[in-house]
Amino acid sequence: MYLVIQYIKFFFRSTNQHGIHSPFVYRLVTECFYDRTRYKAYSALNAFRKRLYRNTSIIMVKDFGAGSRIFRNDARQIKKVAKTAGISKKREKLLYRLTRYLEPKKILELGTSLGMATNAISLGNKFSDITTIEGCNKTAEVARDQFEFFDLKNIQLFNSTFKEALKFDELRQSKFDLIYIDGNHEKEATLEYFQSMLPMVHNGTIIIFDDIYWSKGMKEAWNKISNDPEVTVSIDIFYWGMVFFRKEQEKEHFTIRV
Repeated sequence: MYLVIQYIKFFFRSTNQHGIHSPFVYRLVTECFYDRTRYKAYSALNAFRKRLYRNTSIIMVKDFGAGSRIFRNDARQIKKVAKTAGISKKREKLLYRLTRYLEPKKILELGTSLGMATNAISLGNKFSDITTIEGCNKTAEVARDQFEFFDLKNIQLFNSTFKEALKFDELRQSKFDLIYIDGNHEKEATLEYFQSMLPMVHNGTIIIFDDIYWSKGMKEAWNKISNDPEVTVSIDIFYWGMVFFRKEQEKEHFTIRV
């Protein structure tokens, strides 16, 4: 019921491209969000997904943070994880289009899972350098196998908790163009990750937070992040929250139906 109520509120306060006065955001919405092109890469996204759907192996999954709303125990069949807990086809295609449109070169993903979102990012810009973090070693093994099978050579996967990974010198000394966060889903942890990543962003960075309406706590975390003085542009599309750090732009928040 919480999600239903939140979506109704979102729907009535959201707009489409006609309510946007920022040229940067207008182009992003019309040329990327609402892009209806049937890209050839969508077939590759589907092939990656179908291979997981055919995988009947069972692995022991270690959840971090808020855990799963779907699974009641740690023994999980890979194809069921892919079908019920993996990124949806709609979000996957949008993530591909975003990466294609923004052309980020250096990318960080927190929450590899089975690698479907990572695959979308990789296909969006094959010349990018992707670092992805997964806490569960068994899940990471499945993702690594998928990357190898589909010959995705621009991905470096680390098996680590997010908190520990954000202490890596390799990450702390980097500037990322795109950061995608899909994991934990707890308020304090999300805010901690955001603060840890601020030294890693630059004027053109986008950070995407998945499931900002997961809970009241996650919504509070999103509100605090979008109001942070370092953030100049924030976009709420219900299932994601996006923030930009464009100093040339006045601070503004957008709620957009996608």
